[in-house]
Amino acid sequence: MAATPGTADRTTATGAGTAGSGGPGAGPGAGGPGPGRAAVVGRVAGRAVRRVFPGPWGAWALVREVVGLLVLSGLAALIVSVARGGPLKLVLYVGAVALLFAMRRGLPVPVMLATAAAAGAIDSFAPLLICAAWSVGYRVTRALPTLGVMAASFTLITATAVLHGDDVVPAKGVAGFAIGGFLLFAGLPALAGRYHAQRRALLVALRERNDQLERERVMIAHQARLRERHRIAQDMHDSLGHQLALISVHSGALEVDRSLTDPQRAAVGVLRQAAVAAMRELRVVVGVLHEESAPTGAGRAGGGSGGGLDGIERLAESSRAAGAAVTLSRGGDGRPLAAATEHAAYRIVQEALTNAHKHAPGAPLTVALRYEPDALVVEIANGPAPEPPPAGQVVSGGQGLTGLRERARLVGGMVHAGPSGGGGWRLAAVLPYHHDGAAGPSAATADGLSDAPPAGAGAAWAPPGGGGLGPAGRTGLRSPAVGCAAGAGAVVLAVVGLLVWGVMAFVQALDDATVSTKTYESIAVGSAEADVRARLPVGSRLLTQGYQGTGPTLPAGASCSWYLSDEPGKDSFDDEYVARFCFKDGTLIDKQHYRAKV
Repeated sequence: MAATPGTADRTTATGAGTAGSGGPGAGPGAGGPGPGRAAVVGRVAGRAVRRVFPGPWGAWALVREVVGLLVLSGLAALIVSVARGGPLKLVLYVGAVALLFAMRRGLPVPVMLATAAAAGAIDSFAPLLICAAWSVGYRVTRALPTLGVMAASFTLITATAVLHGDDVVPAKGVAGFAIGGFLLFAGLPALAGRYHAQRRALLVALRERNDQLERERVMIAHQARLRERHRIAQDMHDSLGHQLALISVHSGALEVDRSLTDPQRAAVGVLRQAAVAAMRELRVVVGVLHEESAPTGAGRAGGGSGGGLDGIERLAESSRAAGAAVTLSRGGDGRPLAAATEHAAYRIVQEALTNAHKHAPGAPLTVALRYEPDALVVEIANGPAPEPPPAGQVVSGGQGLTGLRERARLVGGMVHAGPSGGGGWRLAAVLPYHHDGAAGPSAATADGLSDAPPAGAGAAWAPPGGGGLGPAGRTGLRSPAVGCAAGAGAVVLAVVGLLVWGVMAFVQALDDATVSTKTYESIAVGSAEADVRARLPVGSRLLTQGYQGTGPTLPAGASCSWYLSDEPGKDSFDDEYVARFCFKDGTLIDKQHYRAKV
């Protein structure tokens, strides 16, 4: 295929640029690693480095890592020097310790396993075991994986210790020392690391919880302000609207009075128009307050201005004075009511009378209060109006019945309103005597939020149902000290038990390695080896290995056993009386009792 001029130019430039490094065939098209592959390799290498050496790397983290690296490397070098290891061991061990320490943050589990395997045979890795165990406890977040890693590490350290050890110390003793050392140098650091990690996570969770509670407190205070605005709007609507409706009714009655002069009738008309305008402005203000406040009906059922059941009588008298025919009746056995229920009944009657004056002026009204066995029934009914109200006199904001239904709901009741037979209107409310969720200053609102904090409550106040930062049982957050303290206690008990076991084992080994003077003198040369060993203790190479090869010259071809003697009279702590028995061909051919230095 023929190349375009641009392609030819690029080919020429590529060939010229790569001629110095192998000619045109050495360019990217010849199979070499192009820029895309190099970028991929770089990204993979970067992710690997970040995985092995995770951040963040602040100034304090760098100082801590450098100091820890120097301290552990110095300890490893010191241990190698004390053990008289060569320069090769010094370089290898110190380098391995430094590398594992640097990798412990990103790869805590592999570092712990490698350190445990090395620490069982090489003493230079023992200090690193503490740091590796801390990293496992701090960075492995789940308990079961942590226990699995620690169990595998203990198995490795015990196996390498048994394989690397000599036959002087029995395998049981090696395992005992491994258990005690592992619990001290790995178990306790792992528990400390896990406690530190859980405490840090708990503090972070508590800070987030506190921030959340602070935001909720601000939101609840805002909701409380909005509910108060709604309550004010509702009371303005119920109280002022009722009074303005009465003024309007009085003015309308006076306006048609034939005994008034024309100037007086004009003045009354101005008064009526002012009342109607005031009612219209009141509806506008109430509507604005409702729009800016919480959802309709979120106000409190109790409190505010108004009255209880006694105020209903005054409402009826005010309506009669305005020229309306109002009949008030009571039925059933009266009983005390909650303040919220009384206030709701008063507002329901007030709003019903106001609506009747506006929409059916001059119609007869009946107000009935009936005490039923489980609830108070409030019923207001009016007949048809003699004539429709004058045009422009009826002002309605659409909030009255909605507010009444919400008032009844907050005390556990309900409201029904609708036309009655004959062209009238009927409003009935059922208000129970007892309601566990009765709304009040501390009741939950319709939108599910709790009421505002009580007076004097600070930032630590929390809603009644939603756990503050108090005891752990309320917050649902548990302190890590309980579990870690239990684990540390178990480790301490295990270490104490191992120490007691070690003391008892040492006493038993000392008894097994000691021959009494009486037993030594009772054994005669020439006795059968089986009879002699039956009378001798089992022995302990751990306690007698320092005396082997001491004393008189060993008989040729003999197999000898050394024991400590119970003979007193040592002059110093570096010597001991030793008993030696040598056997050949199943017979005791020599016995010696001498003083040997360790």
